[in-house]
Amino acid sequence: MRIAEVSTRYPPGPGGVERHVFELSHRLAARGDDVRVFSSDLYREFPWERFPASVPRRSNESGVRVERLRVVSLPGEMHYPFFLGLGAALRRAEPDVVHVHTYGTHHVAVARRYGRRTKTPFVLTTHFHPIWSIEGGAARHRLRGFYDRRLAAPIVANAARVIVQTREEERLLREVLPTLPPVVRIPPGHTPLPPPVPEETMRRVLGLDGPYVLFVGRLASNKGLEGLVDAFVPLASHDPTASLVLIGEDGGMRDRVERRIRERGLAGRVQRTGHVEDEALLASAFRSAQLVVLPSDYEAFGLVLLEALGHGRCVIASRVGGIPEVLDGGKAGCLVPPHDVPALSEALLRLWDSEVERVRLGAYGRTEVVPRYSWDRVAAEIQQLFQTVVDHP
Repeated sequence: MRIAEVSTRYPPGPGGVERHVFELSHRLAARGDDVRVFSSDLYREFPWERFPASVPRRSNESGVRVERLRVVSLPGEMHYPFFLGLGAALRRAEPDVVHVHTYGTHHVAVARRYGRRTKTPFVLTTHFHPIWSIEGGAARHRLRGFYDRRLAAPIVANAARVIVQTREEERLLREVLPTLPPVVRIPPGHTPLPPPVPEETMRRVLGLDGPYVLFVGRLASNKGLEGLVDAFVPLASHDPTASLVLIGEDGGMRDRVERRIRERGLAGRVQRTGHVEDEALLASAFRSAQLVVLPSDYEAFGLVLLEALGHGRCVIASRVGGIPEVLDGGKAGCLVPPHDVPALSEALLRLWDSEVERVRLGAYGRTEVVPRYSWDRVAAEIQQLFQTVVDHP
C-alpha cells in the first residue's frame, strides 16, 4: 500500500507528534508498505526556525522517503503555517491513503481537497489541543476560534476515520465537533531509549550535581513551567542539595522561565540544559532523577510519561487531558490539578521525602503500564484501518 504521512514537523525536529510520525512511518515501512512522509522545512515553530542547509529537502531513511516542503506563515501572533506545493507533491506520489496529523492545520485542508479531487481517502490523527491550551497568543486563539466555528466541520467530516489517543481527547474534540466521522482510539507506543551512559558521565556532560527533579519537554506555553519554578521554591528551602533540571528546546518560554527563576531567587538551583540529542545521555538523566514532573496545562497524551515510567521513575503530572489515562488513574504516578502551585509543591515535598512511595509508583508504571504501549501494535492496527478505508471507501 502507498501511504502518505503528513505532519507539520518531523525529526530531527524535536517533539511528541514528530516522534509519533517517525515511529509509525518506520514500522509501516517495515511491514511492507510504501511510506512517504511530507513535512515542512521547520525545525521548530516557537520561535520560528528553519532547518539548516545540512538537512536535506529529500531523503530516504530505511525505506521511508521524506520530503520537506517550504512553509510560510501568517505574521506575528496569527502564526498559521501554509505548506507550499503539498497538493502537487501528493499528486506526484499517488498514495492509496493520506494520513494527516494534527487537527486545525493547513495540511488537513489540503488532504481533504486532494481526496475530493482524486477519491483518495484521508485519515486524521487529531493530536487535539483545546483552544485554551494552544501556543501563540491571543490573535492565534482568535484564529483557531474562527476555524472551529466556520471551517472545521466540513473539513473533518470528509475524513474516512478520525484517530484519537485517549477517551478524554475524543470528549474534548466532540465539544467542538459533536458530529464526527467514525472515531478510533489508538494510543501511541513506547519508544525505549538506548542503554544509559554511566551516571557520572551524564552528570559531567550535562553539568548536574546532587539529587534533582527532572522536566523533559519543550519550554512551551502549555507546559506549566513558571508554576513549576514557583512550586520548587519550598523544596529548594527544604533540601539545599535539591535542584530542578529542565531538558528541552526553547519553545518560546525560555526568557519568561529564566526571569521567574531570578525573581524566585533560584539562580544556580534550576539548571536548563537545552535539547539533549544523545538519547543515552537522556536515558541516564531519567534513570538518575528523584522525580519526573510534567505540570502541563494540557497534554493530548504525553509520550514523555512513558519514557519516565520505562525507567521506573516516579512521575508527578497534571490531572488533565490524556495524562490520567496514561498514569492509570494515579496508580503509576501522582496527579495534581493543573495550575495548582500549592498542590504541586506539596507533592514534590512529600514524594521527595518518601523513597518507598517513589519506588512503588515507579515500579507499577514500569511493569504494568509501559508494556501496554507498543509501536508494533500501533502499526498493525493502523495498517488494518488503512486497508479497510481503501477497500471500503
